[in-house]
Amino acid sequence: MWRDSEKFARSEKKELNNRLRLVVVVVFLLLGLVAGRLFLLQVKNNDYYTALASSQQQIFSKLSPERGQIFFSSTMPGENNGLLFPLATNKNFALLYAIPKDIEDPQALAEKLYNFFDKPRLEKENLKTKENNEKNRLEAIQSIQNNPSLSPEEKILKISAVAVDPVFSADAKKDEIISAYLKRLDKPGDPYEPLVNKMSTDDLLSLYASIDSESTKTPVAGSDLDIFHNEIVNKKNNDQVLKIKGLGYEFVKYRYYPEEDNAAHLAGFVNYVDGVGIGRYGLEGFFNEELSGKFGFLRAEKGVGKNMLIVNDQEHVKPENGSDLILTIDRNVEFAVCDQLKQGIKDYRATGGSVIVGDPKTGAIIAMCSYPAFNPNEYKMVSDLKYFNNPIVFYQYEPGSVMKTITMAVGIDQEKVSPNTTYTDPGQMFIKGWPKPISNSDYSTKGAHGVVDMNFVLENSLNTGAIYVMRQAGPKIFLDYVKNFGFGQKTGIELASEASGNINNILQRRVPEIDYSTASFGQGISVTPLQMIVSYMALANKGLMMKPYLVKQINNPDGSKTEIKPKVVRQVVSEKTASTILAMLTNVVEKGHSKKAAVSGYYIGGKTGTAQVASNGSYSKSDFIHTFVGVVPIEDPKFVILTKIDNPQGIEYAEGTAVPLAQGIIDYLLKYYQVPKTRK
Repeated sequence: MWRDSEKFARSEKKELNNRLRLVVVVVFLLLGLVAGRLFLLQVKNNDYYTALASSQQQIFSKLSPERGQIFFSSTMPGENNGLLFPLATNKNFALLYAIPKDIEDPQALAEKLYNFFDKPRLEKENLKTKENNEKNRLEAIQSIQNNPSLSPEEKILKISAVAVDPVFSADAKKDEIISAYLKRLDKPGDPYEPLVNKMSTDDLLSLYASIDSESTKTPVAGSDLDIFHNEIVNKKNNDQVLKIKGLGYEFVKYRYYPEEDNAAHLAGFVNYVDGVGIGRYGLEGFFNEELSGKFGFLRAEKGVGKNMLIVNDQEHVKPENGSDLILTIDRNVEFAVCDQLKQGIKDYRATGGSVIVGDPKTGAIIAMCSYPAFNPNEYKMVSDLKYFNNPIVFYQYEPGSVMKTITMAVGIDQEKVSPNTTYTDPGQMFIKGWPKPISNSDYSTKGAHGVVDMNFVLENSLNTGAIYVMRQAGPKIFLDYVKNFGFGQKTGIELASEASGNINNILQRRVPEIDYSTASFGQGISVTPLQMIVSYMALANKGLMMKPYLVKQINNPDGSKTEIKPKVVRQVVSEKTASTILAMLTNVVEKGHSKKAAVSGYYIGGKTGTAQVASNGSYSKSDFIHTFVGVVPIEDPKFVILTKIDNPQGIEYAEGTAVPLAQGIIDYLLKYYQVPKTRK
């Protein structure tokens, strides 16, 4: 009995000890978990929880800077010199939105929005469609009437069968468009639905006038309204505030381009990502960092209700606005050049074209324009990204005979030829290793010219003469000069997406003679229009090449100014060679293919180029690119001009397109800059 009792006591004590051990283990485990949790909270995740606490106690606001502006300048002599004109600026636009919870009749408001935004647009599109249909119908009838294989009876039958394409009324899509509006407007309880992101003040006032007129049956015009303290008021009704129930707006600054498609490639555009503007293409892209400025911030403690209390001055960092760019581009010249280029493309039924005007003494670009272009204010409407690229720096093409001037400069600088050097022109010649003869452009009509000098070569643009000069200088020397003139490398101008051209076929270790031969007259190598004009600017500047540039001054937000000074690249040819070439270019205008560039009272030099367009390893027989480069006036060049016309219709050579275009622009420049006449 006693033994059983002792045995039970020992068993009970052992069980108690086991329980105590378990409790101790559990306590230590709990303490370990607490310690681990404290380590995570206070050490490892300290930054996270500090920020979380801060967000509950503080307000942080990012302050946006104002983007710097881009300005044209005026270089016209007289009182207007130094005036600035905006190419890219910032402007308040309205963000129009609906407040569905306040809309009493969504259907009625949807119809009013349709009448204002969509009906006029559809009517305009339908009118254009109708005009195109009628034009196509008349062309079809004319084709039938001019068909000699048809009898009079057959013509009558075919003409009567010419169908007229149907034109849908403007209201054909009304139900579809109103339905789309209703998806945004008919949402009871919804406080906000965006309608139009970027609306001009004039359009906003016209919209409110239109809706108010329909609602009150009292005519109100947009001109009767105004913005006062961000509210629309009726000037003819004692500045009474005009509100449309269910509609609201706020004003937001957006990038604005007053010139629209003029100089669009020069400007580029700004697109917005999460409310932040980012420069794309052109100057906007190249100088995005300088134009953007720096964001600031405001950090404040939360007070009672919605009150804020700024802790100290260090918590408020002001935004730093972007720098302004002052361009070398003269706004008046740019406008005139673009206007004449547009007309030239239309007159010659070309697919596009470009014009550049540069100051050879400094490298400053005075005008730069290309078409087709785009409106930077509506860049989202552009269907093909290729229209954003500036053809003057991005587009590479075989320049044709304008390259002969460079080849001639090589021969003269090496003293291998002079203007009076003669050779026997065979009209066409075979190149070793090439199965077809290289012919002059006039070979089919004039054949061989016989013994002629170097002036005659440029005046009549002889391919065989260019090959002769290249051979006299030697292929390797010719290549060295081609590189020194800047071909095959970027100029470094302040524009995004500049191409370097392509002279790879004459950079190989073993270059076939045909490649050097064709390169001498501008085929088989590719250049940009900018490279081409820069090479002529060097010749017009006594052989000294200057770096082309577009920005002459940067105005910084702190009031300081950074002046961009002309930069010498290198001496390409001697001053004597350059003077000789200019004299020869004058003969080209006086006697050769560039006669239409002449302006009474001035000596002008220049050279044309007509290049076949390379396609799929061969040259097109119908597509040509016409180029003219002119130096004005020849005695003391004030500017060099390049005109380029892409694929003109019905005119084979540049003397019929690029040269007349250049003549009109040269005449304008001479008058604008009041350049004195030097000849009677």
